[in-house]
Amino acid sequence: MARYSEEFKHSIISKMMPPQNQSVDDIAKETGLSKATLYTWPRKAREKGLIVPGGETNSERWSTQDKFQIVLETSTLSEVELAEYCREKGIYVEQVKAWKDACLQANGGVAQEASRLQKQLKQRERENRQLQKELNIKERAIGRDCCVACSTKKSPYDLGGRRGRLISASDRKNAIELIDETVKTGAREKMACHELGISQRTLQRWREAETLQDQRQVVKRPVPKNKLTKEERAAIVAIANSEAFQSLPPSQIVPTLADKMIYIASESTFYRVLREHNQQHHRGRSKTPTKKPLATHCATGPNQVWMWDITWLPGPIKGKYYYLYLILDLFSRKIVAWDIWEEESAEFASELVRRAVLSERLTRNHPLILHSDNGSPMKGVTLLELLYKLGITPSRSRPRVSNDNPYAESIFRTCKYRPGYPAKGFKDLDAARLWILEFVHWYNYQHKHSGIKFVTPDQRHTDLDKEILENRKRVYEMARARHPERWTGSTRDWTLEDKVWLNPERSKIEPESKQNIAS
Repeated sequence: MARYSEEFKHSIISKMMPPQNQSVDDIAKETGLSKATLYTWPRKAREKGLIVPGGETNSERWSTQDKFQIVLETSTLSEVELAEYCREKGIYVEQVKAWKDACLQANGGVAQEASRLQKQLKQRERENRQLQKELNIKERAIGRDCCVACSTKKSPYDLGGRRGRLISASDRKNAIELIDETVKTGAREKMACHELGISQRTLQRWREAETLQDQRQVVKRPVPKNKLTKEERAAIVAIANSEAFQSLPPSQIVPTLADKMIYIASESTFYRVLREHNQQHHRGRSKTPTKKPLATHCATGPNQVWMWDITWLPGPIKGKYYYLYLILDLFSRKIVAWDIWEEESAEFASELVRRAVLSERLTRNHPLILHSDNGSPMKGVTLLELLYKLGITPSRSRPRVSNDNPYAESIFRTCKYRPGYPAKGFKDLDAARLWILEFVHWYNYQHKHSGIKFVTPDQRHTDLDKEILENRKRVYEMARARHPERWTGSTRDWTLEDKVWLNPERSKIEPESKQNIAS
């Protein structure tokens, strides 16, 4: 077995990563390496932390050479072309501009001097892609035309579908005859199989089989070797109902039998057999164990249900963190209050809630629910006392459940994946507060939220969303009136439900309300 140096492996992996993004097929043809090897090397490098999961290079780990190459490639692009380039490479325009400024300061405008060569290279790559695309289209057209020419013999049943599906013998026979005819007329067998929705290997297996009947329908399957006999099942029931074990559960019967050097069956088998005989029920004076219900709430307007949580923000050194307290409105997704402190405490949470109530001008008679998880600041006496004074109903998610407060987790992810987020840490508390202040302003007043039909949270909070969505509906109807041939159905649905649920129960929600639940 040939062994390759780490330098060679790194050079091959670099070709797969941005900005080159070469395909595995091209690299295999160029180097002679197998595809399995080319898939294995990036996976092992990902496990060692050399590249991040997902196959894309982390923007924080771009090498100097890669950044300089990207600057050269984008030096002659317009703003629109630059945006398209960044979407293809998985980076932000702000990153490219920052790298370009750094290159201009360090190299005195080298990027501009190489723009002509890069433009020619880009033009050649575009021509090569276009030629390859035309070649693939022509190959597919040959197989498709031949299949269409013989379509009168095709089975009325669709052969396409999921892997492992059952296909009748008549459909298999018709498919073999149809493919043989198309191959004789000049089509490629692989393309003909693709048009019928089967693989070439499946066709070969059908030809080699003695019969076209699917044997899974007629085969006699053997009885599992580990299946209990009737005598063994009867023995389990008899032992459970014997005088010595009649009041004991299987969790105590099995160990007791083991102490006597007796093994009949496992504990789970005891439970299963007793359930089959309708003899496994809750007994005793203790309450029957029940699952805790979801903390489900419905908001029909702003300031009815708030959600809040705390997340860590990296500090200037390893192990140093700042704590972001944030309150979000369920109906509008607006951030109604936030602050950053150096520790978690119920006192800081109480101050934030008091500030949110004042900013929204709420009275004690206003019904309001504050939902959170089960952290210690959320259950502090100081916070609970304040909520009682303000007439706010506390609500908490189920213990050890991570998805009962999904909106709060979602806003934290949006925050930490924004361009410009200092992943290496904030310099100090003031720097963290300044960055979050800019983020909150962008989120409330500029960000078009996908969960509320792409209006801003402030527009939803102030009841401006209805006019905006009605205007969008009119725009789409006018566009459809101008070109009705371009619309096969109704226009895009811009209606927004008035009910928003937190952790909805399926049995309590109308079907039309489900589309309003954010993921």
